[in-house]
Amino acid sequence: MMALALIALIFGLLFLRVSLVWVLMAAAAFAHLVWGGGNIEFFVQDVWSAMDRSLLLAIPLFVLVGQIMGRGSIAKRLIAVIVEITRPFPGGLAMATVLSCAMFSAISGSSIVTMLAVGTVLFPALIANGYSRRFAIGSLCAGGTLGIVIPPSLPLILYGIVTESSITDLFLAGVGPGILLTIAFTIYAVIINRNIPRGQFSFAVTLEAFKQGVPAILMPVILLGGIYSGKFSPTEAAAVAILYALIVETVLYRELGLKDYAETAVDAGKLVGALFPLIAVAASVNHLLTENRVPQDLIAFALANVETPAVFILLVNGLLLIMGLFMDTGSAIVIAAPLLRPLAEAYAFNSTHFGIIMILNLEIGILTPPFGLNLIVAMTAFNEKFGFICRSVVPWILIMLVCLLLVTFIPWIALALL
Repeated sequence: MMALALIALIFGLLFLRVSLVWVLMAAAAFAHLVWGGGNIEFFVQDVWSAMDRSLLLAIPLFVLVGQIMGRGSIAKRLIAVIVEITRPFPGGLAMATVLSCAMFSAISGSSIVTMLAVGTVLFPALIANGYSRRFAIGSLCAGGTLGIVIPPSLPLILYGIVTESSITDLFLAGVGPGILLTIAFTIYAVIINRNIPRGQFSFAVTLEAFKQGVPAILMPVILLGGIYSGKFSPTEAAAVAILYALIVETVLYRELGLKDYAETAVDAGKLVGALFPLIAVAASVNHLLTENRVPQDLIAFALANVETPAVFILLVNGLLLIMGLFMDTGSAIVIAAPLLRPLAEAYAFNSTHFGIIMILNLEIGILTPPFGLNLIVAMTAFNEKFGFICRSVVPWILIMLVCLLLVTFIPWIALALL
């Protein structure tokens, strides 16, 4: 009963729009009062233990990589290559939009950075070439969400940290669903824009784009190849990615100055500074709950009331979709993952597979009002009303729901590479 009271406290405070840090502090105080004997020393020790892990370095490093690429030329050169390759196909620029988002996601690991970096280049081009404004905004908002499932994904890293799961396995498991979503988005983009005139293919222009874009193309190859081959850990891969991005931007492209790098570091610091306190406090709460067998109590309650794995996972999908309506991805992972993962394992769901299911649900939340982050950012980025942006993403959300169900009930899609 006290576990249910804790859950009610958390959701009640979230409903009242209390800052998440204060919500977690209240949860920590409740947990330590009920199960920890009110000893604040344990709370401090848990926070220190949570933050004293080298794996956490991967988060600020990948955030910094995404910020550097968003400001520099790597994104532009990468997009230029994809645009030239897809130019002669029906709906070629629509294909390029989706594929550019997928490729950029494989480097930045961030939904917002992907949408803004690709949108800055391709949104004017889509409008100029006769694509509807609704399609252009919808494709960029939806394409940006690929950043949280295609590795190296920051939410996957965060899930791995708070649940102590293998981040390399999560990255491998994200490849299949990422490809599935990319193919589904591309097919829809081509069908809906099949009457748009094809572009003229030029071998000379394509070759020049390749020459200019080779350093950008090598970025995901080095990053993901190093992780999957076992040469790098995720943290080491992030450090290598930063070094490579700095060399490419400073030595080859030379479009960023010291002021740009300083602003990039400040922006990355703001993002990390908002995230790390959540991780620290949540880790303290999760550690205390585990010591006092709260997850086991929830498992016993669930097994007594939900009979089949199919019903359980559908209920969890529904819960996560609702959480996605009101919470950002990182907050939802920090709060829900440590409690839901043991439940999923009790119903024979693989921990890595469940992590992908959770991320896909929260990926949809990025596109759903009232607090979908991509929708809010798109209002400013594309100078459009919130209602119009919401309507523009509806078909993309439906596609994502179909893909979510496929990944949920066909585990092979996520686990084939493990």
